[in-house]
Amino acid sequence: MMIEAFDIIVIGGGPGGYVAAIRASQLKKKVALVEEKHLGGICLNWGCIPTKSLLRTAEVNNLVSNASKFGLGNVKPNLNWDSIIKRSRDISKKLSSGISYLMTKNNIKVYDGRGVINSKKDSNFVLDINYDGNNTEQIKSPKVILATGARAKEFPGVSVGGRIWTYREAMVCSKQPGSLIVVGSGAIGIEFASFFLEMGTKVTVIEYQDRILPMEDKEISEFSHKVFANKGMNIITGSKVSGVKDNGTKVSVSIEKDGVSSVIESDNVLIAIGIKENIENLGLESMQVKLKNNHISVDTFSQTSERGIYAIGDVSGPPWLAHKASHEGMIAVDHACGLKNLHQMNISSIPGCTYSLPQVASVGFTEETCKQLGYKTKVGRFSSVGNGKALSLGEADHGMVKVIFDLETGELLGAHMVGHEVAEQIQGFVIAKNLEATEDDIINTVFPHPTLSEMMHESVLDAFDRPIHK
Repeated sequence: MMIEAFDIIVIGGGPGGYVAAIRASQLKKKVALVEEKHLGGICLNWGCIPTKSLLRTAEVNNLVSNASKFGLGNVKPNLNWDSIIKRSRDISKKLSSGISYLMTKNNIKVYDGRGVINSKKDSNFVLDINYDGNNTEQIKSPKVILATGARAKEFPGVSVGGRIWTYREAMVCSKQPGSLIVVGSGAIGIEFASFFLEMGTKVTVIEYQDRILPMEDKEISEFSHKVFANKGMNIITGSKVSGVKDNGTKVSVSIEKDGVSSVIESDNVLIAIGIKENIENLGLESMQVKLKNNHISVDTFSQTSERGIYAIGDVSGPPWLAHKASHEGMIAVDHACGLKNLHQMNISSIPGCTYSLPQVASVGFTEETCKQLGYKTKVGRFSSVGNGKALSLGEADHGMVKVIFDLETGELLGAHMVGHEVAEQIQGFVIAKNLEATEDDIINTVFPHPTLSEMMHESVLDAFDRPIHK
């Protein structure tokens, strides 16, 4: 039987995989993409996109509920939960069909099955495409890009279902819970906690570490904690969850804090303790692909220890971000196609965003990391209380910008933001970091007025003892 040959095969159709496939097509390569479930992956179907739809609903609900602050009188929204969930799902379906169109437009052959590396013959990797565990088809290529993503990490001894959720169940829940416990306060946990809180659910967040958003700068985490607590979120840090039990009408969560055990109850529990990379059943056992901490180990071009096999996105380890996956996809393809003067991935220049209300965004090192690395630093801060646009928007009570510079060179080491639409603003600092801008470059940049971005300018001025509006 003739095995169809491709220049590049991509396994996984998420934001890393489909971008890699399109880039390969742009370079005039014959491309196959293998996706067993949904084009767009977790991000488009169950993560980035539908959660932002839900959070937008929460934002609108917040605005309408507080219309009196803008001189419009009191309004009580009439929540239609089915419509809220449907809008989120419809947006995902629309974008998923858009990815399908892009595959057709770019002459990418899509296989709706599971791809498994069978063997390597004459410099080609032979893949089995399994359809529903029955029929199998084979294709081959000298270059394979693994973009299989990750899934929610399971809590030991706890079965998901009924009143116990992961992000998937929370995203399509049939009714709004009166109370919700969120176990884990990373980006996923805080985004869902923020959404349900703004919609009127009584929310408790339990975090094992000593602060929420533990990957963020400590000062930013503490600031965010105060903001969410002032909104009514019950936050319990430094606590270990020792058990979760669905009692039929409620869920009981057993926690241990400072040597004291207690039990709290809620209508539902959302488990958000991280993700697990999808490295199983890919045929890696027969290849020279090395693993590290349960993810596939890669170099700065996303190539594995098996020459010709690349791994991008969540399956290759943190940070677990869609935009990181997409960027890695382009880098991997360019390298696989032999392009010269290639850009390499720099993890420290990848922005991270939490789309809660308010948002949290950052790039580069935290102040704690800078100290650990031995940097002498200059730190600047600016609060949204002093920003005219934030005051006009009614968003001045919960925002700040923090920047960290190398005292000796003026290099921007890190930028950390909390507030309204900071996820849209952080890119200014990302570009500055990529261009190796110093404080003078940013200070001498003209920022438009009135804008929220002026806080970025003021924070840099503050770092060098030149604040204007502080």
